[in-house]
Amino acid sequence: MGAPWRLSSAWTVVEQAEEALEQPLAHLLLDPQGEGLERTRDAQMAVFLSSLLAWEELRSRIDAPVAFAGHSLGQITALVASSALSIRDGAVLALRRADCTQAAADQRPGAMAALLGATVEQAQLACASGVPGADGRPSCWVANDNGPGQVVIGGTPDGVEAAVANALGLGVRRAVALKVAAAFHTPLMADAAMALRVHLASVRFDRPSAPVVCNTDAQAHGDSDWADRLATHLTSPVRWRESVSTLAQHGADEFYELGPGGVLAGLVKRCRPDSMVSGIAGPDDLPEPLLVAGSTFGRTI
Repeated sequence: MGAPWRLSSAWTVVEQAEEALEQPLAHLLLDPQGEGLERTRDAQMAVFLSSLLAWEELRSRIDAPVAFAGHSLGQITALVASSALSIRDGAVLALRRADCTQAAADQRPGAMAALLGATVEQAQLACASGVPGADGRPSCWVANDNGPGQVVIGGTPDGVEAAVANALGLGVRRAVALKVAAAFHTPLMADAAMALRVHLASVRFDRPSAPVVCNTDAQAHGDSDWADRLATHLTSPVRWRESVSTLAQHGADEFYELGPGGVLAGLVKRCRPDSMVSGIAGPDDLPEPLLVAGSTFGRTI
């Protein structure tokens, strides 16, 4: 992930994060044979840092963005990119979040599955009709509303298995199990949310340079009240489809996905087929700098 940026001035992002956390991180981005990314905490740090490397290079080539958004962990990246959170505080928060979610997953193992061709209503019905937990409450929930035809569910392994069977019975085209051992963005992350809330009490947030869309309510926020939102989002669904609509309502018609892969770019394209959508995984993906005098272009990161 990091090799394309190694000689870039943006690499200071990694150095600042290493200094803040007092531990090496570069190997997570540079060693293709490393096994560290099998651990949740290391995988999340790699995604966080590689996304910020792309932002550091992109920011000087575009005009002021009209809004920022991030999917799940990406919310922290969005807050750093919008200057609501420093790189150092963002790195500490990202690592603390990873530790909290891993601990919760170890305590209450879970599973997740993507329902392809499903509506949110079908996913909700499939979950509600599933196997109840030991306490008689639901054991599977909608975790991500990613876009037209893609809804992710999460819960206990038995709960997800039953919900998948229900979904297929309701006419959902296909279900794909995700390679995770946790049910992110569901009530099974309650312990993680409680632990993260303690850390967030001491984190300083500033007002962002442009509104940041929150996963939990799909609304754009220009204030600094992010502590409660970031804790709550661990147990709440990611409302990505609605978030993309909110970005468009703020004037966004060009979108950039930061970091390796193209999953979010693909989802945005499905939500907004007429928009320009690009992924920035390395220097070769960067647009030419804007040199248009007297004009303003809204870009969404």
